[in-house]
Amino acid sequence: MSRRCELTGKGRQIGHKVSHSNRKTKRRFLPNLLNVTLLSDALGRSVRLRISANALKSVDHRGGLDAFLIAAKDSELSPRAIELKRAIAKKRSAAA
Repeated sequence: MSRRCELTGKGRQIGHKVSHSNRKTKRRFLPNLLNVTLLSDALGRSVRLRISANALKSVDHRGGLDAFLIAAKDSELSPRAIELKRAIAKKRSAAA
C-alpha cells in the first residue's frame, strides 16, 4: 500500500535531518494518512478511502465527498477515486 492520499495525491517528501552540529542526513516526511469512511449522497452508500488529514478538512469544507470529487482534477485522484467520480457524475446526470 503506497503512502499516497487517494484524493489529493499528496505523497512522501524527502529532506534533510539537521543535527545540532549542522550535519545533514536524508529523511522522509510522510503524509498524515487516515482510513476513513465517507458517505456519498449521490450513490447512497459509504466509501472507504485512505486520505490525508488535510484532504479530510478539504472534503468537509467543499460540502462532502461528491462536491470534492466533481471539482477535483483527474490527475490528482487515484484510480478508485476516478471510478467514484464517474459513477457520481453518471448518477447526477441521470437524476437531472
